[in-house]
Amino acid sequence: MDPSGSELQELRKLLGELTARVFRIERALNIEPDRPVEARPAIQAAPPPVAADIRSPAQIRPDIPPKPAKIPSRIGSSTDLESRIGSHWLNRIGIAAVLIGVSYFLKFAFDNNWIGPAGRVTIGLLAGIAIMVWSERFRGRGYRIFSYSLKAVGIGILYLSVYAAFQVYSLVPGGVAFIMMFAVTAATAVMAWTQDAEILAAFALVGGFTTPLLLSTGQNREVALFSYVAILDLGALALVILKPWRRLLVLSYAGTLLLYIGWYISFYDRSQLRLTVGFATLFFAIFAVAPLVARQAEKGKLSDSVPLFLALVNAFGYFLQIYIMFEQFDARDTAWFALALSAVYIFLGRQARARAASPEASRTVDLLHLALAIGFITVAIPIRLDAHWITMGWFVEAAVLLWVADRVHSELLNVFAVGALVLGVGRLLLIDNFDVTRPIFNTRFATYAVAIAVLGAVAWYGSRRKDETARTAAAICVVALNLLALRSLSLEVADYYARAMANLRPEARPWNPNDWMEWRHAKIARDFTYSTLWMAYGAMLMMIGFWRRSAFVRWQALALIAFTIGKVFLYDVSELDRGYRIVSFIVLGALLLAISFVYQRDWLQLSNRKNSEEGSAGA
Repeated sequence: MDPSGSELQELRKLLGELTARVFRIERALNIEPDRPVEARPAIQAAPPPVAADIRSPAQIRPDIPPKPAKIPSRIGSSTDLESRIGSHWLNRIGIAAVLIGVSYFLKFAFDNNWIGPAGRVTIGLLAGIAIMVWSERFRGRGYRIFSYSLKAVGIGILYLSVYAAFQVYSLVPGGVAFIMMFAVTAATAVMAWTQDAEILAAFALVGGFTTPLLLSTGQNREVALFSYVAILDLGALALVILKPWRRLLVLSYAGTLLLYIGWYISFYDRSQLRLTVGFATLFFAIFAVAPLVARQAEKGKLSDSVPLFLALVNAFGYFLQIYIMFEQFDARDTAWFALALSAVYIFLGRQARARAASPEASRTVDLLHLALAIGFITVAIPIRLDAHWITMGWFVEAAVLLWVADRVHSELLNVFAVGALVLGVGRLLLIDNFDVTRPIFNTRFATYAVAIAVLGAVAWYGSRRKDETARTAAAICVVALNLLALRSLSLEVADYYARAMANLRPEARPWNPNDWMEWRHAKIARDFTYSTLWMAYGAMLMMIGFWRRSAFVRWQALALIAFTIGKVFLYDVSELDRGYRIVSFIVLGALLLAISFVYQRDWLQLSNRKNSEEGSAGA
């Protein structure tokens, strides 16, 4: 055979295979070739026919493998879920199954008296210890999760064995059983510390808070119970100081709260007030300090928000406990507790700033403490005060907050000041019901005056600032104070004439034909006084607008004057007597002419300003 012919055949075969591979790759990647690719011989000599499998891409297409399916975008999350189910949930279900199976076996053995009470407890204790020791072998080989699961089984068996020794078989006294359970709790906490395992610390806390329930005899032992709970809370606090295990605080607080509520429902009475308040205050102090001294968790973790949650729940939980206990005597005294808590949280906020490594690190906790302090002040006002004094208290609080915010440049205090102001205005308009006996010099007018003064302070403060939000708030306050002033003056007019008209009613005294005429004259005088009051107020606003060169105030004056014009033309014409009607129109006309004259004289140089604006726009 000609050697050159064999080499040519090999080249053709190799070229065909390469072409087929390229085509498969293009198909797999969805790449369309610019032009059909054909297998051409590299040498233009006419070779003899060969038996080699030389095919064009079109002939090779049937052998192309199917297009691979697209990989799901969430394959990573699916894998993580599968891994978590396999390594965590199945493990826990398996532990529960083993415990249930062992429980059934032991129950069967106990029912048949195969093992005596002492033997049963001994088996339980030895089994629990053996499982704890056995779990260390798995931890040494790197199976930490499985090792901790076995430790959970062992700890549970130890607690149940001691419970059986005391409650079921009465083999040991309560004091010994408590020491044994406390030893299990302490040993678990030591393991958590040495092995740097937060889950073991959680096991220790769960077991520690379960101990009083397992050893309960139904007797009231408040001092022993809450002293033990305080020791557990202090232990949890020590752990979170040394380790970044902030979630333990939530677990410890939940256990403390549940035991406290259970004891309170079962045993509390008035004679235990001082002692109970003392323990409640101790628990509050522990968890109030905890956010300040707890070790910083890694940023972005869920445990990073634990201090905020704990501070909020602890504050309101403690105050609710105090309020419920003192409500049996005098709930008004709890206002002093609220003010004391406000001072405490102001102090804690300062401590948070002082202990923080950077201002950003303490900002959220500091703001929360400040919010709690102001919240307790706001709550104390309606608890201690009554009726309109609550409204005035909120107005005073808003003024103080506004002044402090201006001094320390705090936007949060501004927000709280506005909130207290809204509460005061809402109560003034919707709830307060004043019993007025004399005009002007009464509690209602004084309350409205305080509200108007605070709104004026907010408006003045907002007008000094450059940001748009503050200016908008100032404008709203100006409108609100004008509306409150008009409402207050109108109410005084209404009450003055209401007292005069009440004496003319038939039920007030024997009926007299002249009473109806006097009643009508009083009603006409009241309506005329309304028009006069609104005209005068509109004129005052217009004068202030000219004096301060404020278009915003002038527009309010124009709106009020327009409303008064409508009342005069639509109502006064038909209802008022001729004399009042003449005076109304003359006064209104004189007021309108005076305002028109001021605008025509262009004292504010509005036309020049308009021409300059048009010129600048044209340029």
